[in-house]
Amino acid sequence: MDIDAQLDAVDRGIATGTREGADTYVQTVAQTFPAAIDDVWDALTSAERLPRWFLPVSGDLRLGGRYAIEGNASGTVESCDAPSSFGVTWEFGGGTTWLTVRLTDAGAGRTRVELEHVAPSADVGVEMWEQFGPAATGIGWDQTLLGLAQHLTTGEVKPENAQEWLAGEEGIGFMRGSADRWAAAHVAMGADPDVARAAADTTFAAYTGAAPAPMD
Repeated sequence: MDIDAQLDAVDRGIATGTREGADTYVQTVAQTFPAAIDDVWDALTSAERLPRWFLPVSGDLRLGGRYAIEGNASGTVESCDAPSSFGVTWEFGGGTTWLTVRLTDAGAGRTRVELEHVAPSADVGVEMWEQFGPAATGIGWDQTLLGLAQHLTTGEVKPENAQEWLAGEEGIGFMRGSADRWAAAHVAMGADPDVARAAADTTFAAYTGAAPAPMD
């Protein structure tokens, strides 16, 4: 797969908002895939297909049900409108955020997928945000879209080999490219370019064990 082409196929956004009276960060990623909407919906919601490109998911995958992603988040299915959208709580590390996935028929057998991740600003914290920025979660969402793209286009995805791939040259290059693009999204939000770049470098280092680049 052309890693740069995959990274460039993703639209990224970061904004502020409110939920239930609390300030939030709203992070979005979106990509158009060469697959029909029913097929993409099935890939995103089927307990049989999810492990083929993402991670094993157990639980009651319907409105009001509880789910658990192996070694990752768990939560409740809060909304479901097949094949257009679903929303879940994303409970991880003692905190709760919210994930909404929207699908749109883009014509010619293509489907647009938008993932919106909402996190309470107070839970993130000013220092944590300034240190790591949106790439902290954004790199993970880029990895998710990469897996989905491979699954829908070639079917040649082996999630069990993901960590080995990420530790290699191509995987590290992918994360570097993702961090850089999230820095650009951070700047578009209004962040100081030097602060955004430093946060992206710190996050890249946290993902890869590399030393952060010095600020000019």
